[in-house]
Amino acid sequence: SAGLGAIANALACLARRLRPIVRCPTFKYNTKIRAGRGFTLDELKAAGINVKLASTIGISVDPRRRNRSLESLQANVQRLKEYRSKLILFPRKAGQPKQGDSDAEQLKLATQLKGDMLPIRQPTEKLVARAVTDEEKKYSVFQAMRIARADARLIGIREKRAKQKAEEAKMAMSKGE
Repeated sequence: SAGLGAIANALACLARRLRPIVRCPTFKYNTKIRAGRGFTLDELKAAGINVKLASTIGISVDPRRRNRSLESLQANVQRLKEYRSKLILFPRKAGQPKQGDSDAEQLKLATQLKGDMLPIRQPTEKLVARAVTDEEKKYSVFQAMRIARADARLIGIREKRAKQKAEEAKMAMSKGE
């Protein structure tokens, strides 16, 4: 039973690790944000945190994840910096603090965190209603989509015809001389 308690404690520690903000996949859910698996190596580097140190101070690391947008990179770097500023590191040996450990004043003020670590909140944007303009009323999205689809489908045929016309004009010019 002691082994089960240790496993439960380890799982609880993993659950309390700091996780990055990521967007949900698919068109339906990509407006929502959620906690990701771990921070990228680029995010940790930008925040000035060593990869090996990150796993020891409660930061999840996912070396496979990539940053696809600058906004998410900056948001997660800001999240890491905020976490690092609030973090109080106790020295391993009481009388011998090392570089990066908190000073004695901060150690006295330290309290155990209860609840989520830097909880993720959905961004809320206030939408303001406005009148539809005449230009918007005249514009047909359906028609624009059909034209764009037709252009994409017929691009090869149109190029071929233009090439043939150019060759015919060249032949006519050479015969006329």
